[in-house]
Amino acid sequence: MHRVTLRYWAGARAAAGVETEQVEASSLADALAAAKAARADDPGFARVVDVCSLLSSGRAVHRSRLDAPLEADTEVELLPPFAGG
Repeated sequence: MHRVTLRYWAGARAAAGVETEQVEASSLADALAAAKAARADDPGFARVVDVCSLLSSGRAVHRSRLDAPLEADTEVELLPPFAGG
């Protein structure tokens, strides 16, 4: 297990109610599941997380790679879709 810092941006931050949080996880999928479980009474949060783009240590992570094991403590940024551009 590794410490994962989740950093929320824009609408994801509003949905989470915090800018950052830390969870213990062995993969990004586990980290996102932990964040969702902490807000199990808020299905809106899960919907936002499910559409976010993810950056892990500054690199884009494709959702097909969420089960890849983490190698070290990491920071993951959750960026919801933005309008405009």
